Amino acid sequence: MAMHLAAPTPANAAGTVTVPPPATAGRLASVGSSPVREILALTARPEVISFAGGLPAPELFDVAGIRAAYDGVLAENPQHALQYSTTEGDPELRTAVAARLTARGLPTEADDLLVTTGSQQALTLLTAALVEPGAVVLVEDPCYLAALQTFGFAGARVVPVPTDDQGIVPAALDEIAAREKPTLLYVIPTFQNPTGRTLPAERRTAVAEAAARHGFWIVEDDPYGELRYDGERVPWIVSDPAAADRTVLLGSFSKVMAPGLRLGHLRAPAGLRRACVIAKQAADLHTSTIDQAAAARYLRDSDLDAHVAVMRAAYRERRDAMLEGLPAALPEGARWNRPEGGMFIWVTLPDGHDATALLKTAVGHEVAYVPGAPFFCGEPDPRSMRLSFTTHSADEIRDGLRRLAKVFAQGVSGR
Repeated sequence: MAMHLAAPTPANAAGTVTVPPPATAGRLASVGSSPVREILALTARPEVISFAGGLPAPELFDVAGIRAAYDGVLAENPQHALQYSTTEGDPELRTAVAARLTARGLPTEADDLLVTTGSQQALTLLTAALVEPGAVVLVEDPCYLAALQTFGFAGARVVPVPTDDQGIVPAALDEIAAREKPTLLYVIPTFQNPTGRTLPAERRTAVAEAAARHGFWIVEDDPYGELRYDGERVPWIVSDPAAADRTVLLGSFSKVMAPGLRLGHLRAPAGLRRACVIAKQAADLHTSTIDQAAAARYLRDSDLDAHVAVMRAAYRERRDAMLEGLPAALPEGARWNRPEGGMFIWVTLPDGHDATALLKTAVGHEVAYVPGAPFFCGEPDPRSMRLSFTTHSADEIRDGLRRLAKVFAQGVSGR
């Protein structure tokens, strides 16, 4: 009779029998790394003009004002600034944020807010508080990549909602919500990432009414709203009475002050906000005390609105330079939008082109972009690509587009 012997247990150098540690958690298997982050690594060479990253222009950071804020905090109250703090956030910073939201048409008190380590953490906390494994989360299609990662880690079933040139399609949202019974809808209604689209007021009303009718939460992410170059501001979804009790507004200082501060905030109904406080206590206790204190000091001593106006003027010029250069850079039949603000232009190449396959050729010409396919939760469009116009000067943008034109001048389609 044949005998089957178990594989020997490995031993270390000292001869001690060892047992391998457990594998990483199964939730990692369904969540990939961010293609955008990998592309940024690929295009990090200084000679590459990259339209890939959604990065603020570093030369526009108010370094002097931020340095003065840190100096003031450390000179006047270092013991407080370097100590542990409350989970909810620095009261002075929350008061300042509440005042800014109120001035933009959304009455807000400091106690309505939770300070987070970037708005990305706000999304993570909300997901922890609301999303059970297997719960349905609705997203715009295409969608912000890091949101898809967050929901994937939570074990959610992510369902795409179709969009058109004006954003999420209300009739499709209504039909899908009735069928899927979602826990929440995640949406960037103003200058969306990746498309740069802005959801019109009537569609925002329709989204609010759908949430009330079908009983789901709305997570309204607004990292780009202050970067408007044309047109009139559209009210937040949260300001609609139909959705006020079920909408969470996320905000960030990354695009208007500096992303390295890692400061964001969420505004939510009291019960959900308290749940997020508990989730944050388990995550990091509180956001950096000194960074919060410095941001509060900056908002007190400097004029952030004047600084944002400088950024808007620079970004408007850069957006316009890109829009002016696209007709000569892209093949005949390509389409693109004209965003009223934000950081991105969404391009759709003619049929037969594959933006992902084309990227290697583009990098060979020392220019880069982000293919649109990874942003889709549903069926990807291989022809799509995202171009960011904020990081480079207008002259560099023109040069980058001339390089991109060479790719298509060769008759390259990527297929």
